[in-house]
Amino acid sequence: MTWDIAFVFALLILTLISFVWEKVPADVTALSVFAILIATGILSSDDAFRVFSNPAPITVGAMFMLSAALEKTGLIRSLTHKLQRLSRLTYRPFLIIIMLLVGILSGFINNTPVVVVMLPIVLSLSSKIGVAGSKVLIPLSYASILGGTCTLLGTSTNIIVSGVSEKYSGSPLGMFEFAFIGIPVFLAGLIYLTLFGNKLLPWRETLTSILSEEERREYIAEAFVDTGSPAIGKTLKEAGFKRTSGVRVIDLVRSGVSLQGRMQEIKLRDGDRLFLACRASGLAQARSIEGIDLATERELGLEHINAHEGLIVEGILGPNSEILGKTLEEVNFRQRYRLVVLAIHRNGKNLRDQLGTLRLAFGDTLLLLGTDEAIQNMSGSEDIILMENRAVPSKSEKRKSFTVLAALAGVVTCASTGFAPIEVAAIVACAVLFLTNCLRPKDGYAAVQWNILFIIFGMLSLGMAMSETGASAWLADQLISGVTLFTSEGTRPYVMLACLYLLTNILTEVLSNNAAAVLMATLAVGIAETLGVDMKPFLMTVAVAASASFSTPIGYQTNTYVYGAGGYRFSDFVKIGGPLNLICFIISIIVIPTIWMF
Repeated sequence: MTWDIAFVFALLILTLISFVWEKVPADVTALSVFAILIATGILSSDDAFRVFSNPAPITVGAMFMLSAALEKTGLIRSLTHKLQRLSRLTYRPFLIIIMLLVGILSGFINNTPVVVVMLPIVLSLSSKIGVAGSKVLIPLSYASILGGTCTLLGTSTNIIVSGVSEKYSGSPLGMFEFAFIGIPVFLAGLIYLTLFGNKLLPWRETLTSILSEEERREYIAEAFVDTGSPAIGKTLKEAGFKRTSGVRVIDLVRSGVSLQGRMQEIKLRDGDRLFLACRASGLAQARSIEGIDLATERELGLEHINAHEGLIVEGILGPNSEILGKTLEEVNFRQRYRLVVLAIHRNGKNLRDQLGTLRLAFGDTLLLLGTDEAIQNMSGSEDIILMENRAVPSKSEKRKSFTVLAALAGVVTCASTGFAPIEVAAIVACAVLFLTNCLRPKDGYAAVQWNILFIIFGMLSLGMAMSETGASAWLADQLISGVTLFTSEGTRPYVMLACLYLLTNILTEVLSNNAAAVLMATLAVGIAETLGVDMKPFLMTVAVAASASFSTPIGYQTNTYVYGAGGYRFSDFVKIGGPLNLICFIISIIVIPTIWMF
């Protein structure tokens, strides 16, 4: 082992620790790896910057834009609204139809928007058939993951592995080549969840279920502390605002500053503005509190008091949210979004106290109260993804759906027939959408998850370093040497295939599917070259194993989205996802060597 191989392995270990530790964002870690490899001379600047010409991340970015255009037309939403008839079905038939639909959609567009759009529809339908949302949301996420394994466009991991194949063998993987393993895995997952899902999946409450029906029909009213009010110098409780009165103070604003997080301790002052959540019966109670005026006092020069019907929705904190790691007080949440947080769901628990000092984390589900206008303004936000997207596509956007579908069909056709490389077809499709105004460039660029692209670029540079220094070949030699001790020459490739699957699957559960795919695809090439066999079965193994993230809520983004929304605990994913991981492993090591010979 040379010093540069040892250095690359040390850097790899530190990278994995950083990914798991999560103190530094994954994209920053990946970018730091890129910088270190150049600064230390492990990679020359010319070699290192070649990763930016790699077609895989370019294609992934273009597919984000195409998915955004398809979502913008409202086609997916129109399709899901037609599912209302499913409320007549029982649990198992309902689950089968939902999983088939999500699986098919995820085979051709990014699965994250599919899950985001389908989630509120599925929750609504599940309540109508009398089952908890927790009985259907994990299957929703799993169906999107499994459906993505069936085509080249289905998931970014397939595109990455295809790019590695093209680099080392000269030929990319076919558009529907993945279907030979993807369809058997998808059907096995469908059968498993249909037969055992109802028994294994928990029955958990969502955030809205902790509120009564009357609380869900609250009104938001503004009031102020009048001059000379007897409430001055008293706390809210002392002034008469009790939980049993039908009136809740959801924010206190003093001199334009929200004091939401410390309201219960603060003594009221003249001119303080109160924002109240009142049930219908509580409006009269609010008016009866002495010194708290709901009527307009023109002589005071204060703005008019108004009351709106309050709507309650749930939203999930997105991975690119600017408010991650901050408290509601620090971001001045109510002033910023014109919404009030009633509760936060985290790690299977519904939290309603100490909200002002709780630091927000990715995957938190927030119970929000606000006016229809405020909720509409939140639609499309990257900070908080509403589980009930109230934005309705305009007629002009619906008329553009044909162009978007034609662009997507063009990409599929080019990738299937070999008429043009997929990266070329995807870029041309995006240009067509921009020129026809089906997607504004600003919206297209905003749809790209740049953090994911930089993770891919950083891991590509690390993979290149492993290849250039001989680290991947050395590691392959060590693995094969260990396997040689208890296998014959004929069975060795099969055993290595199984080991590669398990190692990739472990990495994707604790890191991310993209990072695992880049690192393990490079190792797969080294193993194939060392064994002297075709690399394709090993690359296909990496593609499936990197996507088969079922045992944790952090390995795949869609799992994280449903984690809080369904009221799940970490152990729920282990319980339901562990057997599914085993099923996918068994099918893969049987089917892959049969279809793609060594």
